[in-house]
Amino acid sequence: MPRLAASLRALALSVAALVAATAAPPAAAASSEPTAPEGFVALRDVDPTILQEMRYFTPHNFVGEPIDGYRQPMCILTAPAAKALHKAQVSLLRRGYSLKVYDCYRPQRAVDHFVRWAKDLDDQAMKGEFYPQVDKTRLFEDGYIAEKSGHSRGSTVDLTIVKVPARPTHPYVPGQPLVECYAPKEERFPDNSVDMGTGFDCFDTLSHTLDPRVQGKQRANRLLLKGTLERLGFTNLPEEWWHFTYKPELYPDTYFDFPVSRHSLSR
Repeated sequence: MPRLAASLRALALSVAALVAATAAPPAAAASSEPTAPEGFVALRDVDPTILQEMRYFTPHNFVGEPIDGYRQPMCILTAPAAKALHKAQVSLLRRGYSLKVYDCYRPQRAVDHFVRWAKDLDDQAMKGEFYPQVDKTRLFEDGYIAEKSGHSRGSTVDLTIVKVPARPTHPYVPGQPLVECYAPKEERFPDNSVDMGTGFDCFDTLSHTLDPRVQGKQRANRLLLKGTLERLGFTNLPEEWWHFTYKPELYPDTYFDFPVSRHSLSR
């Protein structure tokens, strides 16, 4: 029996050593994960009042699953862009509104995920909401998907405006019936933002900021967002009412790939 006990102890030690050995490479890989350079901050550290609904951390996006590189539901931006958003928030709060961000810095691996999805023509699970009138074969040609994104440089943000006090956003349940992103606000996904005429990430010409078909309160809401941000140094992408880039960019020529996580900011 003592001999058996000794054998079992030896086996246990061997298994422990094997586990430690096999665990070592991932740990080494984790330690070599890229981190953010100087100048990147968590938006919540600059302005905790700005609402955050980080869509690519969730399955409620045009791909239909959480996107590579989003480890935590947080907004990371270059410091100048974050500080400009803080100024915009102060201005909007005085008028009874708040900013809400959908996406900020986006790692290159997330962009690569979009590209792989776009090339898989059989995966059209989210077409009914995000690109109901666009043939998936045209996503690259029409400019909806690209192999590089300004978001990866850290000074671009996707956002909207919410009336305060903000109502809770109804959670998305995978598999639920999808409604076209350009449907009337009371019919499409129940976002708590003001009515911008389409939902976020709507692949449709109605998303063009100044599309002449968008009038009345919807147009006024778009112009409120656009005017507020442009006065503080942001430039709007005309094809997407939600897309703004702070100029001058801190890193105008670099596309980063560090994960979206608090750890990426630890230096």
